[in-house]
Amino acid sequence: MSATFAPLIPAVAEFDADGRLYSPVYGDVYHSPSGALGQAQHVFLRGNGLPERWRGRGAFTVCETGFGLGLNFLALWQAWREDPQRPAALHVVSIEGHPFSREDLAALLERYAPEPLADLGRQLAVQWPDLLPGLHRLEFEEGAVTLTLGFGDVQVLASRLSARVDAFFLDGFAPERNPRMWAVSLLCDLAGLAAPGATVATWACTGELRRALQEAGFNARRAPGYGGKWHMTTGEAAVEGRVAAALRPAGASHAVVVGAGLAGGGIAQALAVRGWRVTVIDAGRAQGAPAHAEHIAAALTPVLARDDNARARLSRAGSERALARWLGLPPGAAPRVCGTVQLERDAGRSAAMAGTLEALAFPEQWVRQVSQNEASALAGLPLARGGVFFARGMLVQPGRLIEALLASSGVTVLPARAERVERVGTGWSVRDAAGAELARADTVILANAAGAQAVLAASGLLDPLPRVAQMHALAGEVTLVPAAALAGGPRCIVGGEGYLLPDTGEGCVVGSTYVHGASEARVGAEGQRVTLDKAAGLLGAGHPDFDALVPGSLPGWAGWRAVLPGRLPAVGELPHAPGLWLAAGYASRGLSWSALMGDVIAARLQGEPSPLETDLVRLVSPR
Repeated sequence: MSATFAPLIPAVAEFDADGRLYSPVYGDVYHSPSGALGQAQHVFLRGNGLPERWRGRGAFTVCETGFGLGLNFLALWQAWREDPQRPAALHVVSIEGHPFSREDLAALLERYAPEPLADLGRQLAVQWPDLLPGLHRLEFEEGAVTLTLGFGDVQVLASRLSARVDAFFLDGFAPERNPRMWAVSLLCDLAGLAAPGATVATWACTGELRRALQEAGFNARRAPGYGGKWHMTTGEAAVEGRVAAALRPAGASHAVVVGAGLAGGGIAQALAVRGWRVTVIDAGRAQGAPAHAEHIAAALTPVLARDDNARARLSRAGSERALARWLGLPPGAAPRVCGTVQLERDAGRSAAMAGTLEALAFPEQWVRQVSQNEASALAGLPLARGGVFFARGMLVQPGRLIEALLASSGVTVLPARAERVERVGTGWSVRDAAGAELARADTVILANAAGAQAVLAASGLLDPLPRVAQMHALAGEVTLVPAAALAGGPRCIVGGEGYLLPDTGEGCVVGSTYVHGASEARVGAEGQRVTLDKAAGLLGAGHPDFDALVPGSLPGWAGWRAVLPGRLPAVGELPHAPGLWLAAGYASRGLSWSALMGDVIAARLQGEPSPLETDLVRLVSPR
């Protein structure tokens, strides 16, 4: 296992002799006996000068340690709703080492959330994520209120946050019972996130805590307590944190996105939902061939790794973001959550997977091991082996998805080929082969797959990016088979060495090929032989109609993948060209990276807390 990975241990709902919610792990209650709402309002809101301090602001960000039931968040959200002078956006980042399950959280909020917060509590419970380690972005009030939940060790996660924090809520269990929540190293990480004038408040009040806060960079003092408690602690950040200066102030603007595939579509939607005006320049449409136009279906399935490595964490975060961003799209464009059976190659791999699942301790409703019989029952077809079942596996129709993303309000598509970019004043001009300007903006994002490499080279900007310079195009092909050849097709995605997808109404897609050094991406008999053989390897005996299919006689789709060393994308602002961004190298995981990387870029531009941990952001940064 990696040095930083530890299985997530959910909270257990237990009660003390007085009926108060109690943590047996820390031997402490979750909230003041005088009332959670009163404590939240007195200690955390008024202790941070709220709501007065957020008035007249475009956005306000709060960071909390110890989410618990979320009553502080709900009280803050309610105060925001009630204040006519509230900021346009309220962002909350909260870390919880032992989160409750969705079912327990819903039941506990029904019991403990007072009436002013009850409806908000139900909205929170509906969006509550599966108990998986990492960051989870929830959105309320049409995106005006965001909650970035960090599930895992507070000292690990706090060092991986990127946010510009205006107020800190320190609400862990008592310092003597859970000292990790109050360690100087943790407080230093939090102070590094402080915006100018940031404040801090906590119900805890000891001389040792105040000294720790002072050492970390907060001016701390005693203040009148709540509910019979004589004192609490409040304070201000003594200096501006390391992140604050790096993030741009919130405010809608104009961006130019080059490329209208999965990368460009995800970025366009992410910016548009934040009120940006987006111009998308696309060479494919200029040639009458939009990206993925004939690509009938593809699968979006997370990756597992025993050490929960970066690829696994990124794919899990990408799957979650895709579900959140796309599920509300029109029928056909929205993903179909049908689940994925991922088959193991042999009995040895199956035994290893059992150990992996035990070590990861992910919820069974998210992923579980299945036998050959159970896998076949889930698919509704005889399958060759067992494997694992991802309940949230998604079938996506890429062409329809992209059209829906580009139809977002504020997005304009310009059919043209961008050849180079040129610095003009504080922004960038995108120009065609003749040198004519296609569009101009302070923010330009190259999301045109392997074409981004050519634009950077033509613009004299590729040399400082040796990894991007190694990007290459890899051809691939999928085949459309009649659903009748598979008794109507599988009920869920079947993956392994290749994949077989449920019927879209046009047939079942099987794939795919990986052709190195190809001069063109095309559909042909050789590729169809590969895709059909891969699908046959997933199926058990008894599919004579499928076995009778003739390679070269079937429809299909062929396209290109832009691949970088390590098969992770390159996403971020170019350090040597401020205002110019790259989002390319999505390889075979365009669906996994599309919504996530769109939100990573948009959050950075908007000055929001990042929905992705900083170690992962650094890993995919252009270089």
